[in-house]
Amino acid sequence: MSLERAKKVDELIKRELGRIFLREIEAPEGSLITITQAETSPDLLEARVWISVFPIHFAGRIMKEINRKIGYLQGLLNRRLIIYPLPRIRFILDQTEEKADEIEKVFDKIKK
Repeated sequence: MSLERAKKVDELIKRELGRIFLREIEAPEGSLITITQAETSPDLLEARVWISVFPIHFAGRIMKEINRKIGYLQGLLNRRLIIYPLPRIRFILDQTEEKADEIEKVFDKIKK
């Protein structure tokens, strides 16, 4: 698969899952769920989808719900995508913001 097609598939998966999440995932009040990245394997058999949760203390609860509904979410995505083969999705918690915050705290300590 060409690099350009892979990028288009990644963006399509990201966009469609975002739409699905708006209707299907019940986020706790005061929380925000963002799909930060989607990456499809070259053979289109798997798609890794990174999810950011804010505030982070809701992450466990939200990831549990997403993984509980993964078959249902996969089915909804499969009906929306017109590609073959249909990639099997796997969700990963994106902890980039938390790691950046930890580094920031270390730098603050060093300054003092």
